[in-house]
Amino acid sequence: MKRFLLTTIVALLMGGTVCAQQDSITSNYVQGRKKVAVVLSGGGAKGMAHIGVLKVLEKAGIPVDIVTGTSMGSIIGGLYAIGYNANALDSMVRKQDWSYVVTDKEDLRRQSLSDRQKQNTYFFTTGMTIGKRDTNAGGIIKGKNLAELFQQLCTGYTDSLDFSKDLRIPFACVATNIIDNSEVVFHSGRLPQAMRSSMAIPAAFSPVRIGDKVLVDGGLKNNYPADVAREMGAEVIIGVTVQGAPKTAEDLGGTMSILSQIIDVNCKNKYDENLAMTDLHLQVDTKGYNSASFSAVAIDTLVRRGEELAMQHWDDIIALKKRIGIDESFRPVIYHPLRPHVMTEKLHVTEYTFENMTPPAERFLRQKFHLNSNDSIDAKLEQEITTSMRVDLFYQTAECRLVPEEDGVRVILSAGNRKSIQLHAGARYDSEEYAAVQVNLEVPFKTSIPLNADFTLRLGKRLMARGEITVHPRSFTRPTLSYTFRRNDVDVYLDGKRNYNIQYNQFQAEFLPINFNLRHFDLQMGLRWDFMHYRNMLGSDTSRQFKLKNEHFFSYRGRLNYNSEDNWYFPTRGAQFHAEYAYVTNDFTKLNVRADDGTKLGKSSGMNEVSADWRMSFTMGSRFTIQPMVYGRLLFSGTYPPVLGNTIGGNWFDHYIDKQMPFAGIGNLEYVGHHFIAAQLQAQQRIADNNYILLRVVGAQQSDKIKEIFDHKSLLGAQIAYYYNTMFGPVGASLGYSNRTEKLNFFLNIGYEF
Repeated sequence: MKRFLLTTIVALLMGGTVCAQQDSITSNYVQGRKKVAVVLSGGGAKGMAHIGVLKVLEKAGIPVDIVTGTSMGSIIGGLYAIGYNANALDSMVRKQDWSYVVTDKEDLRRQSLSDRQKQNTYFFTTGMTIGKRDTNAGGIIKGKNLAELFQQLCTGYTDSLDFSKDLRIPFACVATNIIDNSEVVFHSGRLPQAMRSSMAIPAAFSPVRIGDKVLVDGGLKNNYPADVAREMGAEVIIGVTVQGAPKTAEDLGGTMSILSQIIDVNCKNKYDENLAMTDLHLQVDTKGYNSASFSAVAIDTLVRRGEELAMQHWDDIIALKKRIGIDESFRPVIYHPLRPHVMTEKLHVTEYTFENMTPPAERFLRQKFHLNSNDSIDAKLEQEITTSMRVDLFYQTAECRLVPEEDGVRVILSAGNRKSIQLHAGARYDSEEYAAVQVNLEVPFKTSIPLNADFTLRLGKRLMARGEITVHPRSFTRPTLSYTFRRNDVDVYLDGKRNYNIQYNQFQAEFLPINFNLRHFDLQMGLRWDFMHYRNMLGSDTSRQFKLKNEHFFSYRGRLNYNSEDNWYFPTRGAQFHAEYAYVTNDFTKLNVRADDGTKLGKSSGMNEVSADWRMSFTMGSRFTIQPMVYGRLLFSGTYPPVLGNTIGGNWFDHYIDKQMPFAGIGNLEYVGHHFIAAQLQAQQRIADNNYILLRVVGAQQSDKIKEIFDHKSLLGAQIAYYYNTMFGPVGASLGYSNRTEKLNFFLNIGYEF
């Protein structure tokens, strides 16, 4: 999930001339000619076609004196009005990660890996404010990422402005006030807020509240605002619409089609009247796509269809120039944003202003980012500050506005309501453990130093409950105290055959005084206590059932986690590295050793445990990726508690039990020697947008003695899998074989792994 980086805009802009800030659209006005307006309709993703039409209008030399739009038309039109030419808009929408933009997910690339993992574990996340009205409620998506994107793209135009005087091209957009079902036309105000209001699709996106107005998508009242352009002085109107053909009764077969029809019918308000006053109407064919078609292929096709349609009307466009009152040789000035407005350079800060923030929160930000002494800001720092406002200070929304002043910019940091509870929910199914659900609650405390509690409950064959307290000081470290209960019911196999079942409860407490969270890695060091309460152990011979002696362990641990991969499940570049060292004891210094039946054998020095895995991704072409990986776990001591031994099987690390390692072709849990090392090679082929074929081969060596690790028979395995990556997690199946089990293993997975 990549976000669009503002610093790439300038390199991607194609065509256009850099103009001085004081230039305005009036430099395109020739005395005596008619004023031209471009009117852009709503339509969600289908509105990408507007960009293709604008490309042809620029090519034909059509001057644009006024722009009006609704919903997606307001976004394209608003950006065009501040100077983004058609090629700049084309580059912007193609580089955007719309799967991120149209959600409320956090951009956690500079945050802890545990937060990244949480984002890739739960398919449903929502913030709730208790005891105070949530002004951002009212939709499945609060739209904070959209709002932040608009703020960044409109840098220099985020303060309250007159859209007719302060923009390069006079602009207006339409929203609907659902309090009285009235049409609201924005001729002034904050441009990002106006654009966000105009495209707030009811129920999908939260409405925008301004004063006593509650604003949603303007398409409900005026989806094609040609009348607004006429009122602004337009004498010639060029209109672009992206609505499909009217639906028949046969077309209305599902919930989404009926909902779409309700919206389309409501969007007919004023439509025919506004078309009647249009001089050149371009109706783009968007068949096959809908308002949510934000894939790269869809955007490319829609932009191209808009351009092709306009080229089909080339003669009409050229003829229109005569009606406007200019000859064919006339070429208007084409604008694009100046470098300072996209923050490719650092801007001098004259003052920091904090809105809707407590004094401790303001003090936290000033100290963490050195805002008292920092005399400049760029897009990277702006993004880091707003992310910290949401992640560290628990604000539901965060906004950074730059107000130009004579000697720099005034930075306004504005926060929404603080979260009371953040709820995450996930569900999965697989052919080994069947169904499971997991919920997580984050509860922030409004203290001078940010503090939050985290509670997780997993229901399924493996039951897990976890509570965690984390301190968010101004430095990178986040000291953490956690307590976890696991109820395990584990089948252990030997050479592919079920050998025994063990049922036990595991109680675990961990204190991490050192917990550094940097951009790509976490470093954790601390003390852990484990208590194993064995319920029973049942062998393959049902007469072999006996009780194990309960036992506890104290361990000193250090962990390093690094992850720079671009995708949690199907990476195409980057690397991940995990390493851990632990010294395990019973009494902080020594280890009491027991036999498999629980008989006490004596004391020995503590157990030294070293484990690591390292994977890298190399892409060949645009769809094929090679991923080599090495991993292993080494246990150094005279004797080892069986519960802490090495186990392999499945597709993921630590999935069935703690320290379990994956192995292609083995679907269940198998014990191996105390020293285990493996090398794996995976080939990943992407088909279309979200379909993946995976081929995995692995080889390993294992032994109870490190010096004999290469004296034993090699373990070999292979697996082929197909997955479809959905918003609910990967859905797919795999078929594998190993010389350990000597039989085929089939595995079905639906949902994120947990």
